[in-house]
Amino acid sequence: MTASVDLIARAESAHELTHAEIEQILADDSINDILFAAADRVRDKYVGEEVHLRGLVEFSNICKQNCRYCGLRRDNHDIERFRQTPDEIVHMAEKAAAFGYKTLVLQSGEDEWFTVERMTDIIRRIKALGVAVTVSIGEKTSEDYQAYRQAGADRYLLRIETTDRALYEEHDPGMSFDNRLRCLEDLRALGYEVGTGCLIGLPGQTLSSLADDILFFKKIDADMIGVGPFIPNPDTPLKDAVGGSFTLARKVMSLVRLLLPDSNIPATTAMESLNPQGRMIALQSGANVVMPNVTEGNYRRMYALYPGKICINDTPGHCRNCITGKIQAIGRRVADTQGFRKKAPDR
Repeated sequence: MTASVDLIARAESAHELTHAEIEQILADDSINDILFAAADRVRDKYVGEEVHLRGLVEFSNICKQNCRYCGLRRDNHDIERFRQTPDEIVHMAEKAAAFGYKTLVLQSGEDEWFTVERMTDIIRRIKALGVAVTVSIGEKTSEDYQAYRQAGADRYLLRIETTDRALYEEHDPGMSFDNRLRCLEDLRALGYEVGTGCLIGLPGQTLSSLADDILFFKKIDADMIGVGPFIPNPDTPLKDAVGGSFTLARKVMSLVRLLLPDSNIPATTAMESLNPQGRMIALQSGANVVMPNVTEGNYRRMYALYPGKICINDTPGHCRNCITGKIQAIGRRVADTQGFRKKAPDR
């Protein structure tokens, strides 16, 4: 225990750990509270008490990919598919901006109906609302990413899910690990704030591969890192898998905060699907972002990534009031800015 405590103290001050040291901390559950407290102190020092809310618009659950862990996978014929029109998407964005959201996240499966022309029109119209625009629609060409950027997109979320090449290509059939890396490199070169992240608990995943994930985020200096537990979906090939641990996901998230002290780290919805207080616990363990769903009606229910997804019957207005109250209850406050990463001068 003493050795792990010393490693946490060093990470808190120097923001560096080796692969072996990360793996040691992940394996040692006797120091969890010390790790979480250290991550919370680093969060407070580098990004402050503000929590950034980013309104999530889930606009299509149609996807050409066939990832074995995802409920939106192409071969899932038990899901009810939907695709919002551009006008519907913009209308939801307008309502979200009226609720006070400073950033909107446009998320979908890899739906090829949304051509670059359609997406750039949507982005321009939403950018005109005076918000920051984040796009999360999967792997595209560099030219597409450039077009989104020129239309006003500020950030792009593309989770690596796992940096274990063999594991990635096993669970993402037909996809290329190298192309995933190419996408992240292109996004950085085009001036986006780059978001990525990983799933905790994929079958075949090890603590060593999780340590690789954390060091990968450090290597690319990711601006936003989402860490969430894998929750098996009954309509996927991994329906009988054990799934991820809330505690392990929390530990990975806390280590990410120690190593990337000024990055934006969301308290993910999947955490609250496993623990009723999951997002608030995450906010007290290093996180500083929450992404409330601003999608309306049955679309929430139909965007079925995994079972037990929270708030599927809530309205956007209720979600906004509810999350604000929870944040205030833990002594934090909702930010009134767009929440761009501010790199610390002492790093």
